[in-house]
Amino acid sequence: MKWLQKIPHSVRSSSGLEWRLWRKLPIIALLGTALPLLVLVAVHGLAEPDSTAAQARWLQIANYFVWALLIFHWTMVITVGIGCVIVMIMKGPGYHADSYPVSHSDRPRATPESDDEAAAGRPADPRETT
Repeated sequence: MKWLQKIPHSVRSSSGLEWRLWRKLPIIALLGTALPLLVLVAVHGLAEPDSTAAQARWLQIANYFVWALLIFHWTMVITVGIGCVIVMIMKGPGYHADSYPVSHSDRPRATPESDDEAAAGRPADPRETT
């Protein structure tokens, strides 16, 4: 079975924000990683070598904060990337899994559909379109 078989002559929606975001995600990920690390390097570079316990604690808190910020940023980049892929697939052409008729789509039935009625409305070959 082939995944994502297209329905012939199906209409695609026009692309929008998802493609622009998708193309910018690598630079967003790179800048969002580099900038906090540069700040952390600068903070460590400006720190005195013979620091007190309070200054060492402050540097450690800065380390924790930068790493937490990086993990949050990477998580958000991955989440936006997954969202872009989902929207790209949804805006794409129709696929065979989308074409099955639903008996109760417009008007709910008073009684449930029997197995024989359901089989009569279903094509024998799943690759057929109605």
